[in-house]
Formats: sequence, structure tokens, C-alpha cells
Amino acid sequence: MRTIRFVVLAAAVPALLSLAACEDPAKDKPKATVAPASSAQAETKPATTAATTETLDVDATASTVGFIGSKVTGKHEGKFEKLAGKITLADGKAEGGKISFEVETASVKTDAADLDKHLKNADFFDVEKFPKATFTSTEIKAGGTNGATHTITGDLDLHGVKKSITFPVTITIAADAATGTAEFSINRKDFNITIAGKPDDLIRDDVLLKLTLKAPRKK
Repeated sequence: MRTIRFVVLAAAVPALLSLAACEDPAKDKPKATVAPASSAQAETKPATTAATTETLDVDATASTVGFIGSKVTGKHEGKFEKLAGKITLADGKAEGGKISFEVETASVKTDAADLDKHLKNADFFDVEKFPKATFTSTEIKAGGTNGATHTITGDLDLHGVKKSITFPVTITIAADAATGTAEFSINRKDFNITIAGKPDDLIRDDVLLKLTLKAPRKK
């Protein structure tokens, strides 16, 4: 009987580990609302005409543009090591201001070296054809879901596809810096990243984005 129990337990362990690996990291996170990109006129419109603006440069060493992608058997975390951006405040507030950033897609770095190479080819980011991914806000409103302080709408240009996305963000404006943090998911297929993965190990469509942008204020 002990032998039988041992065999049953031994067989159950891989199954339990497999179930644990199947958790979708984007499952309980806000999902970005996706719409056609804004018009060129809206993109070039000043953030505000009446307020006093303050434009800050994002500190790349204190900021992160990261992601978590998953498939049936597990997940991988990654980030872009080369990024730049700006945060513009209007009368010291985020509302009426602007947030923008860009990353070099070839700087993608994950927890697996082989995956880094794969993400750079045409199956995913196609870095030779699309060397940068950018985001430029078109509206920042006070209040947001999941405890966020604000809601941002802006144009995400990824993999040669530009679309407007809306997501919650927490923005903190202190005397020394302005910081924005957000966790939300996007559907990679909205940006023509359509690789399915192996038949028995399918890649999930939703990818969790994890953003932290910190911009020091001038003293």
C-alpha cells in the first residue's frame, strides 16, 4: 500500500506544478481599452494653453518599462533596458499635462537568453524593422480603477501598429520628482504579434505591462 501511495503522490506532483505554472499573470489586472489612434492634429495639440507647464526628463536608471508574457506551461518576465521619456505637468498637476516614452526594442531583456533572441526576430518585436516602440498620452484625467489616481489615454506605437489605449495609472508628484506607475494588460494580437506557440504550449494573447516612470524635478 505504501508503494502505491508513493507512486500516486509522485505522479501528482508534476501535475500540481503544471497547474501552478498555468496561472495567467494578466488575469486579475486591468485590461487596456483599445481604439483607433488619435488624429495627427490631436497628437500635436499642446498639452495646455492656459496653464504653466513644467517638462521633466525621465530618469532611465530609476524607471522601468517591463512586461510578463505567459503560455500554458509558464511565464517569462522581461523589460527594455534602453528607454527615454518626458513628463509634463500643468500648474504642477498631471491633469492637462502629458506623459511620453520610447524604448529601443533591441534592448529587450528577459529571464532567458534564448528567449531574448527569439523576441527580437520577426515572430515578436522584429527589431530590425521596428527599432522603437513609443507611447504619447493624449489625455490624463483624475481618478482611475483599481485604486489608481488617474486614467491615461494615449497612442501606443508597437510593431508598426499605432492604436489608442486607455489604462489606470498612479501618479505621485512630490517636491523632488514626478512618478507614474501602472500595471495593465494589452492583447498582443491588436499589434499584429500573432505567433501561436506550440500546439501543446500555446502563448496567451494578453501580455501584462509593468511601467514605472520617474522624472526628477529641477531645483
